[in-house]
Amino acid sequence: QVQLVESGGGLVQAGGSLRLSCAASGRTVSTFSMAWFRQVPGKEREFVAATRSSGGDAYLDAVRGRFAISRDNAKMTVHLQMNSLKPEDTAVYYCAATFRRIITSQMRMAGEYDYWGQGTQVTVSS
Repeated sequence: QVQLVESGGGLVQAGGSLRLSCAASGRTVSTFSMAWFRQVPGKEREFVAATRSSGGDAYLDAVRGRFAISRDNAKMTVHLQMNSLKPEDTAVYYCAATFRRIITSQMRMAGEYDYWGQGTQVTVSS
């Protein structure tokens, strides 16, 4: 079973930065997509950012220009650099992964991902 482990969450003031990391273990593959989603109580999971081993990144419009996703194909690890954080970014952030090849439009869909991490809390104070 593949395990995804997130780290890097915490409490910051508005305008601050955090760097989230997600490492996959249990399997090494050449083709994968990894993504970040976030969720607040009472709301559906929201796509944040995604990247594919084959190339191509996607972002939620609300974080474009503030967040940057990066990957290490060999280590099956992704990072999410979050700058200029806003209170509305407060949520539990989840790492997700699939080893299937997906097209660009599918990268934003939670249902396309097969593995999920436990989540890491990000809290941005005003």
